[in-house]
Amino acid sequence: MAKPRARRLITAAGLSSLMLAASLSTLPAANALSTDVVISGVYGGGGNSGAAFKNDYIELANRTGSPIDVSGWSVQYASAAGVVFQMTNLSGSIPANGRYLIRQAQGAGGTLDLPTPDATGTIPMSGTSGVVALVTAQIPLVGCGTSCATAPNVKDLVGYGATANVETLAAPGLSNTTANARSGALVDTDNNSVDFTSGVPKATNTAGVTVSAAGDPEDPEDPTPGTTRIHDIQGSGRISPIVGTNVTNVPGIVTAVRITGSSRGYWMQDPSVDADPLTSEGIFVFTGTTTPAVVAGDSVLASGRVTEYRPATGSQSLTELGGTINTIKLTGGNALPAPVPVSLPAVYTKTGALEAQPLEPSSYVLDYFEVHEGMRMTVAQSTKLVSPVNTEFGELWVTFTPSHNPTPRGGHIYLDYADNNAGRFFIQSLLGAPAANVGSTLAAGTTGVMDYQSFGGYTLQATELGAITEGGLKRQKVTPAKKAGDLSIATYNVENLTVADSAAKYQRLAEAVVTNLGTPDILALEEIQDNNGTGTGVVAADQTMAKFIAAIVAAGGPTYDWRSIDPNEGTDGGAPGGNIRQVFLFNPARTTFVDRPGGDANTAVTVLRERPTSNQVYLSASPGRINPGSSVWASSRKPLVGEFLYDGNKQLFVVANHFNSKGGDHPHSAAIQPPNRTSEVQRIGQATEVRNFIADLAAKSGGTARAVVLGDINDYQFSPTLATLTDNGSLLKALINDLPAGERYSYIFDGNSQTLDHILISPNIKGYSYGVVHINAEFSDQASDHDPQILRILTGCGSEPLPERCRPGSPVVDVE
Repeated sequence: MAKPRARRLITAAGLSSLMLAASLSTLPAANALSTDVVISGVYGGGGNSGAAFKNDYIELANRTGSPIDVSGWSVQYASAAGVVFQMTNLSGSIPANGRYLIRQAQGAGGTLDLPTPDATGTIPMSGTSGVVALVTAQIPLVGCGTSCATAPNVKDLVGYGATANVETLAAPGLSNTTANARSGALVDTDNNSVDFTSGVPKATNTAGVTVSAAGDPEDPEDPTPGTTRIHDIQGSGRISPIVGTNVTNVPGIVTAVRITGSSRGYWMQDPSVDADPLTSEGIFVFTGTTTPAVVAGDSVLASGRVTEYRPATGSQSLTELGGTINTIKLTGGNALPAPVPVSLPAVYTKTGALEAQPLEPSSYVLDYFEVHEGMRMTVAQSTKLVSPVNTEFGELWVTFTPSHNPTPRGGHIYLDYADNNAGRFFIQSLLGAPAANVGSTLAAGTTGVMDYQSFGGYTLQATELGAITEGGLKRQKVTPAKKAGDLSIATYNVENLTVADSAAKYQRLAEAVVTNLGTPDILALEEIQDNNGTGTGVVAADQTMAKFIAAIVAAGGPTYDWRSIDPNEGTDGGAPGGNIRQVFLFNPARTTFVDRPGGDANTAVTVLRERPTSNQVYLSASPGRINPGSSVWASSRKPLVGEFLYDGNKQLFVVANHFNSKGGDHPHSAAIQPPNRTSEVQRIGQATEVRNFIADLAAKSGGTARAVVLGDINDYQFSPTLATLTDNGSLLKALINDLPAGERYSYIFDGNSQTLDHILISPNIKGYSYGVVHINAEFSDQASDHDPQILRILTGCGSEPLPERCRPGSPVVDVE
């Protein structure tokens, strides 16, 4: 699967089927997410020069609707080095949805007293960098080094500034005039840099008394507009110039409302624009799980904390009003501000740290979106869909540059890291959207508000959706029929197949095998789950495979046999409990699987010679796994190797793969460009293991052994992963490169048609045909999110020059 994406949920339905595979991140592990009590604020500059407050403080928050007793708990503080923790014991309870204030050491300066504290300590906290832990015991933390977030009894931890003792990444460093506060609706992602923002110190106790270092000069119940406007909040850069500040009675017209999920709220826009074209006039007001009591056209005054919400590691942030929101409705039925017609620049982004650079909206797409963040925009022209509609979430991608990197079937091909197709435009309809396929037409008139979320970065949250006209895209099938001596081999990611899946899914997959793929002789399947799906205690897929084989027979296909190796439970990634694995499905009437005992989850398969001087080689076990003990396979699938015979006694070695996902990679719209591809390191290590196995096979056979390496490699044909796996093309040939550039895809992600699945062959396989069979990725109605690929090793291709049918590029697929 492609990179899984974490979203702030915007519907009650949860994640789409595209996201069922669990992500693998290379970032440090953090403690389990706290669902009840979290650290909500830290401040270490109390009493220092320029500080308003006399004391340092730590604030806790109860995220639940019931009181929580914290007697016997403690908060503990360490310097940035994190060697020795000082402890303050807690007592009493935190009210439902309330706060709890721990006052710490007093300095010589300051003029403001904190609210009456709920616990008192004497710890002198650093005003710049430090570590605060919430511990469900009154025992000092000892010996946890820089991994205290995962130490026993640690419920929550925040490291701020220059410290390595953090949850994932550090929260901002502090000063005498800034504190860190947990963002938005107290979201806990176990990433301090995402969860906390710095701003004006503000503390609340269990009685609900709040004191802000900025004071509260404006009454939030007074229906008088405050002095701050939306463009003041947005500023002329990516980060608000007043982030962390509480603002009162900001005026605006409600333009759209989100009423479902955990990211409810409303967008508002100031109809009175300022003279600066770099300042947006729109903003999102985040109310969490509370449905806002406003509708489009209401004139309102909104009060809250200016927040930068960063939905994922590496992503840009969304400037919003969060914290405790107070909304005063003045009038209803007002005209909405006129929408801005979308007009994209030709270049997607500049390079470097975007948040440190001035905005250039006429030159770069990401800058153009930023200056319109939260504002009404409209698609004033008809556009083409470059992804199928995700009907579950009302999501679709269209293009403003259909002639740039086109696929023959209406998409945008992704061919290079440097060109991610700047004309792509993401729409998420708040009204839902009908099913439609790639190449369909979206009529002009789609209108909504510009938002930022981690799936596609900037997205138009549409309140009006233009009519969609289906483009007539057809599914493909293999043609012509194979000859008697040909061997056909396919790879197909069947997306978490398990016994509990519907009969309709099995029927669709089986029809694809029989009709679209022409009953391949060998089929490498990826994402076969346990018989009990994501339940625990079962690590077997025999029932799943029996059901699939029966469905193929019912669709008119042969009775396949299968081979696989069950993994150890919980070691191979994917959906937790699912234990996804690769499986060889094969037609025993067309090919023979050579069984050799000894293969299991932990034993590495090796290549052996029949005799010391012989080029005849065989596997130590068939099926077997490639070096399963290597660290590169941590939480990832291990390659499955099998030996086959075909066309008499011709020997063929097949390696089925499913490399680790792109989870943890930064999005195309990342705050630092080009984005960090963190997951690539592990895939390169996996590619090295497979390459070394194939190199050993080639060396011991004197280059005579035929090998096919295939599966979901989870990376592109131009990636370092493929360069490593193929040894820059000298060891294996990536067949996707045989296709015209616009046809090199088997998957669609963020509106980019791309290939993650591959078939690679050893150079001694001379006569073949190959193709990607487009039956899923471009269609709203999918049996899987991947398209299968197929290779035919053709008979009668042993002579030079090669007969016409044996030459690479021979057609293998056609439209139904």
